[in-house]
Amino acid sequence: LFSKQGYDATAVAEICESAKVSKGAFYYHFSSKQAVFLALFQDWLSSLDQQMDKLQQSDFSVPETLRFMTELIPHIIATDGDRFRIFLEFWNQASHDPAMWQITIEPYQRYQVFFAKLIAHGIREGSIEDVDQQIVARIVVALALGVLLQGMVEPVGVDWEEVSQQGIDLLLDGIT
Repeated sequence: LFSKQGYDATAVAEICESAKVSKGAFYYHFSSKQAVFLALFQDWLSSLDQQMDKLQQSDFSVPETLRFMTELIPHIIATDGDRFRIFLEFWNQASHDPAMWQITIEPYQRYQVFFAKLIAHGIREGSIEDVDQQIVARIVVALALGVLLQGMVEPVGVDWEEVSQQGIDLLLDGIT
């Protein structure tokens, strides 16, 4: 409902009706509409975090890890489209609410730290040139978010894995 109608247009009564639960059951589990909205957001991020953890624990080189990451993009677009739309709706809500803004930027900052550490590891392993890890991390996050956003706008007819792979390859050409 949030992804189709938006946060403001979705009422607790509609959520209850769609989930086939009473308002009492809803309020037993969630204190508000915002709480369920935050839970959906955290659930989506948790699934992304699990994928990132798997990447971090692999034996791949850093360039291989970044290339492998691009294989996840079409899956995220195909299976997580509604969740990503909720994420965009969350950004919209966060632009009006400072507390939600802090919650919104936290995963962005966490992913930047993840990729900065990954790039630093690549520098140590010799697969990446001595570059500013923060800048490269920001570029990787920007590429991922940009491709996901484009995939929502144009979900068919484009090979988003190929677009992602070529984007990462262009980046890697400059830093390897």
